Amino acid sequence: MAKRVGIEVSVAIGEVVKLANADVIAAYPITPQTHIVEHLAELVADGELDAAYIPVESEHSAMSACLGASAVGARTFTATAGQGLELMHEVLYIASSMRLPIVMAVVNRALSAPLSVWGDHSDAMAVRDTGWIQIFTENGQEVVDNVLCAFRIAEDQRVLLPVMIHLDGFHLSHMVEPIFLPEQSEVDKFIPPYQYPLPLNPDKPVTMGAFAPPIIYSETKKAQEVNLVAAKEVILQCWDDFGKSFGRNYYPVESYYSEDVRVLLLTMGSFGETAMTAVDKMRKEGRDVGLVKLRLWRPFPLRDSPSR
Repeated sequence: MAKRVGIEVSVAIGEVVKLANADVIAAYPITPQTHIVEHLAELVADGELDAAYIPVESEHSAMSACLGASAVGARTFTATAGQGLELMHEVLYIASSMRLPIVMAVVNRALSAPLSVWGDHSDAMAVRDTGWIQIFTENGQEVVDNVLCAFRIAEDQRVLLPVMIHLDGFHLSHMVEPIFLPEQSEVDKFIPPYQYPLPLNPDKPVTMGAFAPPIIYSETKKAQEVNLVAAKEVILQCWDDFGKSFGRNYYPVESYYSEDVRVLLLTMGSFGETAMTAVDKMRKEGRDVGLVKLRLWRPFPLRDSPSR
């Protein structure tokens, strides 16, 4: 039975990565993400998580290390924020193009200038077309649940794409919230053992991601896009199974008093709960207003996507 505990959301991410039995964590600290990888470093150092922790010299190196770890078949996790996400920007394309199922928590932060460490979605907007699956979360429980789902989605052999889980800097990352943390047996049942189908092997050397002429490049990018769009079916199936296993359900789009209203607010991330309060207040004042909350950012949910 899952235990409900008061815990900082960043620390809870570390705990759930431990429950997912990650093999490799490669990361570089940056506000407001640092508490996630600090806690994971403690878990590895204390022997609570049997994983390789790679302290690198930059976010570019962190994602590069994740590429190598994932390519040999290791369950791989990292985390970053803001300028850190920008520094690893060019490597993000390699992860998705080479079909490496890396999971990354992105603690969304404003981009300079002026310098700001506070929550903002400009970093997420900058990487929206890098070929990663991207899911936004509204509170600590959603963060924990969707990090678990991210491992299952990414590693599904019908998908094999990296996944970002977005959470708002400080508004979520540094909050202490009551969160249900699942038991190890529940996680083991939900996330199957990871078996990457094409791991690098020194006994059978191959070249990956090497030079390609335009005809090969365009075919590769087309196949990547087709697979990203097709991943939506697996995401929906994962969320459905998660709901059956843990009693919490997720949808690409969720609405609140959205039928036949003159004004609709649109939110992503932690602002959704504040917006619900605002909608309640305005409706009591007689205003015709509702709310739509977007959770699945990539692949973008079109008309045929289920919603609530």
